[in-house]
Formats: sequence, structure tokens, C-alpha cells
Amino acid sequence: MKVTVWGCRGSLPVSTTAPTIRRKVAKALRAAARKSLGPGADVEAFIDSELPFSVHGSYGSNTCCVQVDGGGEATVIVDCGSGLRDLGNAVISTRGPSGGRYDFLMTHLHWDHLMGFPFFTPAYVPGNVIRFHGCHEAMERALRTQQSPPFFPVGFDDLGADIAFNTLIPGRTTEIGGMAVTPFAQNHPGGSYGYRFEAAGKCFVMSTDSEHREDAEADDYPFLEHVRGADLMIFDAQYTFQAASTSKKDWGHSSNIVGVELAKRAGVRALCLFHQEPTLDDASIEAFHDETRRYAGLFMPETPLEVLMAYDGMVVEV
Repeated sequence: MKVTVWGCRGSLPVSTTAPTIRRKVAKALRAAARKSLGPGADVEAFIDSELPFSVHGSYGSNTCCVQVDGGGEATVIVDCGSGLRDLGNAVISTRGPSGGRYDFLMTHLHWDHLMGFPFFTPAYVPGNVIRFHGCHEAMERALRTQQSPPFFPVGFDDLGADIAFNTLIPGRTTEIGGMAVTPFAQNHPGGSYGYRFEAAGKCFVMSTDSEHREDAEADDYPFLEHVRGADLMIFDAQYTFQAASTSKKDWGHSSNIVGVELAKRAGVRALCLFHQEPTLDDASIEAFHDETRRYAGLFMPETPLEVLMAYDGMVVEV
């Protein structure tokens, strides 16, 4: 399987600013001065070897949208956050505008996970087939509502694609896009669902917008079985452990510390931190990533775990 992140921010999209870019440029120039980088220098090599990702790149701005390629012909997508616009444009540029099949798996119906669909160009093209899958019976109503007056000028019935909805049952496995997909219930206001994808002996788990409380310490905590042995788990780590346990308690999100502990206890190979706090800049997210990796080396040190930080455009081969 191949997993592509098109959006990983939590709650709302994040825009960059002129002062932010200025700080990045200043850091890059200071690093270049320390290396006495001359006119003939290999600038690309310098960027790759000397500048941290928070300076030469960005974790991105879009809300939740993840593409999962399991070898099937359909484009399988988890959630319709603002990253969906970029995904749609990329698919059209490579495959053309029509004749595509798109299977959406919805974790839940909060707006940051829906807002990209009105800007998903393939939805306007006749000949495309779109199927929404999820455990919320209100999927169609939610998507129609955001494309109704006064919220949006183009109505849902004006879309050109063939669109239908399929309600899934938690715990029941369904074949979607050449993969066995099993939804499972999560703790989040209004309810959310994670998804376990399995194909060709590989396993990917998508678990965002989920809060783990004190019962997560139990040996028989159900979440452990849902993610057991996954090669990659995308995990909601919006908050620090302190914030998730105090001021952000009952907000429906989790922490990096809990993510590490659950992943190691379940034998997950790689943990990808996701649903990043929108108030954090790139440097703060990078520091958060570094702190998480350090903790992963301390908790159950005999159990290896790769810790990744999601960013817009990230591609992970599972």
C-alpha cells in the first residue's frame, strides 16, 4: 500500500504569513553564511543536508485528507478536508478529468473533514463515480447542507458525477479499492470512526479525531486490537499529554505520549503523528516531533517504533 497525506492539520486550515517566511529566510541565510556558501555551491545539497525541515519545508496548511492506494483502480480517500482540492487537481492532471472512481471513507462529519468537497473538481465532471462510505447515517445530509444556501453557491444536485452513499457497520469488513477495510468506533464528540486497511499482507490504520482516557491503560483496551500489528498508524496527536489531560480534556483528541504508548503496546511498526494543532508553527511542530521520538526511545525501549510527523505531500510506502 501507499499512503499519501494531502492534509493533516486539525480543526481549521492554517495560512502562512510574511513574517513566518521572513524568519525562515533569515535562518537559511545565517546557515549559508556559517558554511561560507559561494556562488558555485550546490544549493540543493546544502538545503538537504544543512537546513531542518521546518526551515526548508513546511508541515502544511490543509485539514484532513489522506489517500490510500491498495492496488485497486479506484482512488480511495479518507475524509474531505481542505487537502481534497489539491488531491483532485493532482488526479486530473495525471489521469484526466473524467472516467474516474473515487471511494471516500468518512471518519466523522465535522466541518474540517468536509470543507474540501465543494472544491473537488472531479465531483463536477459527468462520467466520474463517487461513493461515500461511513458509519454515520447523516453523511448525505451533512454534505448537502454545506452545499446549500447561504453556505455555497453550487448545490449538491448540480454536481455532475454519479454520487451515492453506503453506510458501514463497525467491526464488519468491506472490500474497498482492493483492500479489506474494517471501521471501528472512537471517542469523539458526535462519534468518529477509525479504519483498518489490509492488503497483500500489509496493514495501515487511520485513527484521527479520537480521545483516549484512563481506560486506555487496561490490557484489554479495545483500541489495541483494532491497530494490532499495523505497519503504519496515523494517529491523532493534536495535544501534549499535559494539555490532553487538563485544559483539552473531553475535546475529543489525543496526545503524542498516548500515541507512542498505544503503538508500542499493540506492536505497531511506524507511528505517524497527525491532526496538528493549528496554533503551532513549523518549528514548534518539529520540536514536538523530536520530543516524541525521545519519549519513544524511553518507553518500552526494547520495542522499536518509527515516529513520523505528517506533512502535506508526505508519501509513505507501507
